[in-house]
Formats: sequence, structure tokens, C-alpha cells
Amino acid sequence: MALVALAVAGCARGVTSTPGDAPNLENWVAEVRAKPAPPLDPLPVMQQFETFEYAAQDLRDPFSNAFTDRDDSNGPRPDSDRRKQTLEQFPLDSLDMVGTLGTGGSLAALVLAPDKVTYRVRPGDYMGQSDGRVTGVFEDRVELVELVPDGAGGWLERPASIALEDN
Repeated sequence: MALVALAVAGCARGVTSTPGDAPNLENWVAEVRAKPAPPLDPLPVMQQFETFEYAAQDLRDPFSNAFTDRDDSNGPRPDSDRRKQTLEQFPLDSLDMVGTLGTGGSLAALVLAPDKVTYRVRPGDYMGQSDGRVTGVFEDRVELVELVPDGAGGWLERPASIALEDN
């Protein structure tokens, strides 16, 4: 029991402070308060901006379609009301001419599509994904005219052909 009482007394003695410590603490706080505060950093200088007056109200709006004023009504354009034909779902470079049927003016080309079906093509038919209209069928080739956008809101006609494959 004496040992426990001695241990408790030792712990209590380390926690309590002596009455002589309070004046030292009060003196230290007084010294810190008596020192002058460090100077503050100066405020940053505000940068002066040059004013700009927008004076382009009369110019064309850069975000408007510049080509809406063009009259392309008499130029070539795809027929949106025309029903698409089967060969128009395939790119032109994926179609192969494999032969012809008929003679003279009633010549028809045989064209093999990627779906492994052979189609009969005559002048006036359409093929390829660029509104390609067949203009002529010959023994060794099919000639057509495609409509491609010109980048300015109009359309250009571009000649194309599919040659007979040599197997």
C-alpha cells in the first residue's frame, strides 16, 4: 500500500506547477506584447490596362454562314426525293465490274458488291455513296458522275469509273 501511495504522490507532483512559475510566464507575455509588430508587405501595384473600343459592327459576322447569299439553284445538287438504289449503300471502291450482258446500245454491266451479290447496272442507275449516276456502260468499264460537296455550300460533279477486273 505504501508503494502505491508513493507512486500517486510522484505523479501528482510532476503535474502541478509551483507558484513561482506564474510570474515568469506573465513576464514573457508582457515582453512579447511590448515588441513592435513586423511591418506589413506593401500592396501590389494595380496594372493599368489599355482600353479597346470594338468598331467592327458593320463587318460580316464571323459566325454566320457566309455562303447563304449564294444562288446555287441552277447548279448540280443531289435529289433528296429520289429513292436510293441498292448499290448506293456501298463505297465505289468496294464495287467490282465482273462482266457485261447484251450488245450495242442495250449493254448492261455486271457489278459484284461486297455482299457477294452480282447486280445488273445500266446507264441512269445509281451506285456508290456520293450520288454516282451511271453515264455509260462499255465492254471494259462503267463510267459515272458523282456529286461531291465543294466546301462552299454547293456541289461539284466528279467523273469516276469502275474497270473490268482481269481474272
